[in-house]
Amino acid sequence: MDNWISSPNRDLLNRRSMLSLTGMGLGSLALGSMFGSPAQAAPANPLLPKQPHFPVKAKHVIHIFLNGGPSHVDTFDPKPKLAEWAGKEIPVKLKTERPTGVALPSPYKFKKYGKSGIEVSEIFSNLGECVDDICFVRSMHANVPNHEPSLLLMNCGEARLPRPSLGSWLVYGLGTENQNLPAFISMCPGGYPIQESQNWQAGFLPGVFQGTYVDTKNTDLEKLIANVRNQRMDHNAQVRQLELLRQLNAQHQAARGDDPQLESRIQSFELAFRMQTEAAEAFDVSREPKRVLDMYGPGTQARQLLIARRLVERGVRFVQLWHGKGQPWDNHDDIEVNHRRLAKECDQGIAALLKDLKQSGMLEETLVLCSGEFGRTPTVEMPKEGSNAGKINGRDHNHYGFTAWMAGGGVKGGHVHGATDEFGFAAVEDKVHVHDLHATIMKLMGFDHEKLTYRYAGRDFRLTDIHGHVVDSIIA
Repeated sequence: MDNWISSPNRDLLNRRSMLSLTGMGLGSLALGSMFGSPAQAAPANPLLPKQPHFPVKAKHVIHIFLNGGPSHVDTFDPKPKLAEWAGKEIPVKLKTERPTGVALPSPYKFKKYGKSGIEVSEIFSNLGECVDDICFVRSMHANVPNHEPSLLLMNCGEARLPRPSLGSWLVYGLGTENQNLPAFISMCPGGYPIQESQNWQAGFLPGVFQGTYVDTKNTDLEKLIANVRNQRMDHNAQVRQLELLRQLNAQHQAARGDDPQLESRIQSFELAFRMQTEAAEAFDVSREPKRVLDMYGPGTQARQLLIARRLVERGVRFVQLWHGKGQPWDNHDDIEVNHRRLAKECDQGIAALLKDLKQSGMLEETLVLCSGEFGRTPTVEMPKEGSNAGKINGRDHNHYGFTAWMAGGGVKGGHVHGATDEFGFAAVEDKVHVHDLHATIMKLMGFDHEKLTYRYAGRDFRLTDIHGHVVDSIIA
């Protein structure tokens, strides 16, 4: 198949550009998209479903992002050697950017689960019941031990400059199955710092592929999705207003020429109108049976995990769930208390999501990814002036080795790929860089990561830039 190289003048010829070329009016097409007329299938709509490079089972992605860097040696990568070296300086051959302290054994017990016998920490005991459907990649590594560049690398494939996110690339390549909901939704409870919003951006891709932010801390739909309902106008009045805006925008765009940013804004008006009924239903978890609500459990994390299932079953292409505001997993001190608390907030819900998707048959077509931006050191964090108040019971950042896991979507369940060293400091066996993880995800979604490209500033860009190798051994 030919490379998917695009520009505003090729594959992503937008609706208004098409209309201006063919001399058609705006009103009939846009109203048709609202009320389901044949015009809805106009080929110029960049969000209509597209075929990938090759057939695969996976159609949707749910990315559970544990923001801040969870400790792999306390969750999914047991290291009993740390107990032998407790309080001693471990032999680290790497040149580290941060000073390392003595070995800190995990305060948690690990247990073997499932037929595969994969070991998981006690703080993720519910998830442990699902290990036969999970592929653990214990040999992940990134570039630097700093949050912001590592966040961008994991979510956008580039650590230094804002680039299109993984979700934006997949929506660009696949479109979406539901034109009445955003194709890419990022749920982050309690708001977000500006550096986090860069992680669901469209970058140089047209704005229509950008993630839609939802504050899942709120349960009231009016606060969950800002301005989702018009409190002053009824349905018919809004249709008339939107048609007037459409005519004015057409005149404005005709004067400015082909402008993808204006096109994205116009499409956002139309999507917002259509969302008024469908979004209310999709985000309302109270419509679920009590047994389902009980299965997911209480709290914000459980609710947004259930919302994620409701969204993908309605055709949303990419759903990202951020665990908390800021970097909640960034536990430089009190790691025993904090990691246990954080795991308790999401363990039951994540396990429920996997079981729910499997029971309904959707796990095969939904790739579930869980990761942070890096891991944490197997050594204790050394207290610094002005930080962690002199406590010596936490772990520092560690990009040399950490764990990510995937389930469904064609991955090999009950499987462990790669390994860190005996202390868990660095990936040493079958190493997987973040670029390799992205290349593998792209293959699971039906794309050759070297061929899904977009021409920008005279160059053909892709999610993996000039890097990335598919890890075929984790694909079923």
